[in-house]
This record gives sequence, C-alpha cells and structure tokens, in this order.
Amino acid sequence: MSTPLRIASVNVNGVRAAFRKGMGDWLQARDVDILALQEVRAATSDLEELLGPEWNILHDAATAKGRAGVALASRGSAEIHRVDLGDEKFDSAGRWLEADYRVGDSIVTVVSTYVHSGNVEDPKKMIEKYKFLDAMTKRLPELSAHTPLAVIVGDLNVAHRELDLKNWRGNRKSAGFLVKERAYFDKFFGPAGKNVACVDGKTRRGLGWVDVGRTWAGEVDGPYTWWSQRGQAFDTDTGWRLDYQVASPELAASVTDYVVDRASAWDTRWSDHSPVVVDYAL
Repeated sequence: MSTPLRIASVNVNGVRAAFRKGMGDWLQARDVDILALQEVRAATSDLEELLGPEWNILHDAATAKGRAGVALASRGSAEIHRVDLGDEKFDSAGRWLEADYRVGDSIVTVVSTYVHSGNVEDPKKMIEKYKFLDAMTKRLPELSAHTPLAVIVGDLNVAHRELDLKNWRGNRKSAGFLVKERAYFDKFFGPAGKNVACVDGKTRRGLGWVDVGRTWAGEVDGPYTWWSQRGQAFDTDTGWRLDYQVASPELAASVTDYVVDRASAWDTRWSDHSPVVVDYAL
C-alpha cells in the first residue's frame, strides 16, 4: 500500500503580507503535508504564530534582515536538517534548507531553495547567482548518494526552456533566461552520466534529476508560476515558470498529480508567485 505525500512550494514574497492577503485560507483548504516557503522575510516567531502549533517549522533566515529566507513546515518532525551549501566563504543563508522526513517506511529529503534572481546590469549579482548554481551542481550528486528519494523545490529563478516564459524572444538577454543559466538546467535534467548537448553549445554530463512540472505538463507553454506586478501580465498570462519541484528519478516516478494554484483573478493573489503542489505516492 502506498503512502501519500503532498508537497507544496511557494515564494510568498513576505509571509506576513501573504497571510494578510489570504494565504491562510489557501493553506487550510489544501491539506499539505510538507510546505516549502521562499522569501519568508520574517522571524521564526512570525512563522510559528501564522502557521500555528500543528506545524513543525524549520527556518533559515538570510544574513541581511528582511531579505530572502527559506522555510520548511511539516505535520511531522524532521529527523535531521542542514542549511549549508557550498564552501565556508559562500553565504547561502536564507537560500538553501534541507530536511529528512520519515514518510511511511521511507526517508524523503526535501530542500527549500531560493536562487538569486541576478541582474545583467550588475555583474556582482550575476557572479553570486552563478556561484549558487555551481554549489547546486556539486550538491545534487551528494543528495543522490544520500537517498533515492529527494526533491529540491522552490523559486529557482531560471526559465529553462522557451516553453517556460511567454515572451522568450524579448528576454534572451535578461537574467533568468540567459544561455549560461539555462545550461545548468540542461545538466541537472540530462540523463545521469550521459553526455548532454547544452544550450550554450557545450557538452556536459547529465545529473539525472527530473523536472516534475515539465514532465507532467508535457510540451506546452508554461504552466507559468510568476507574473510581473506591472501592467496586465497576470491577466494576459504573460508569465515565467520559475518555481520547480526537481525530483530524484525514484521519487519522480511516484508523482500522481501536479498543479500550479493560479489565482482566479489578479486581485485575489497573495503573492506574485503561485504555489506549486505535487502529490507523491510512496
């Protein structure tokens, strides 16, 4: 008999503001087992007050107060959690949080991550983004060795393919759709140990992870998860797919449903991102 597991991930763009706008109603109706948050921008005590005592909360705040911040909340407790990514000189605080959860007879590792957005007009910000993606590239094989059941969820701030953003032609020189950024994802999702022709023209060894959203949706536009607050981007569905659940092959094989909880209207949104909700059957 399989054990169901529902994992939801969302960039809340400030958890206190999200709850003021209606996030609590969404969460109460969604029957989530593990909730991953990005851009928390609040204290652990705020999360405890907003979510309530029924949730076990892990939180890694950013070094700079009021910035970034990632969290994992679960109905059960985590067996162990880790927050470090990369070497000691690299500041990943508020951007990478791992935890091991017991689900039935299995241990599932869940990572909530918030990749830097980057800015082509600020080379330092792009350097930090590439450092983070390099650290991810190193960590993914280590996770594969740690457990066959693992998933990295969150705002990865890269639209991997042309299907992943509406106006891809106009964004070819924009952070989030640069060839160099997208090549990392070619490696992440390429067959494990096989040579992969990446979008930047180079060949790399694939790591074998699965993009659950693209696998489930197929070769279609989107489904997008983020829309600019400016203009009518949400109303015209001019969005980007920036929020992912990246699963190990064994965990990906257990997916029974994938949904982007897009709001019914612009004025009912409680974040500029929509939650990504995936059901697994272990």
